[in-house]
Amino acid sequence: MSTVTESVDVHVPVHTAYNQWTQFESFPNFMGGVDSIRQVDDTHSHWVVSVAGAKREFDTEITEQHPDERIAWKSTSGDTRHAGVVTFHRLSDTDTRVTVQLDWEPEGLVENVGSAIGADSRQVKKDTERFKEFIEQRGLETGAWRGNVTAPGSRPDVR
Repeated sequence: MSTVTESVDVHVPVHTAYNQWTQFESFPNFMGGVDSIRQVDDTHSHWVVSVAGAKREFDTEITEQHPDERIAWKSTSGDTRHAGVVTFHRLSDTDTRVTVQLDWEPEGLVENVGSAIGADSRQVKKDTERFKEFIEQRGLETGAWRGNVTAPGSRPDVR
């Protein structure tokens, strides 16, 4: 298993950064190698990506989501096994730190070598920098989903 963690500070309020990250179908605008994402329902999506010249498809499920705080996911089927979390940290009224942690299982020689030499870390770093450019140039999110998904096995918040 390979783990990548990258952070980027964006000059937008935390709700704007979070809202944009919930718009999975916009990811090809800033994620290299992501050809398309189709949102199936509130917690499931189908991805088509190009990795090292090979096209791959997989499905993901949101396993935990709390507005303006975090979105966690895992792959549920397909060619790529991975899981991750993106967290949003309010730095000020107009600045947010976005941190992406991705755990994935490289397959084959090319992916294993790429992971060993840090190509995966460089890709996630480029993607977070492109997210910064994308959201700062727009200044506003393209949409939002503010639903709450409680992690399996945890108690829902009682307020």
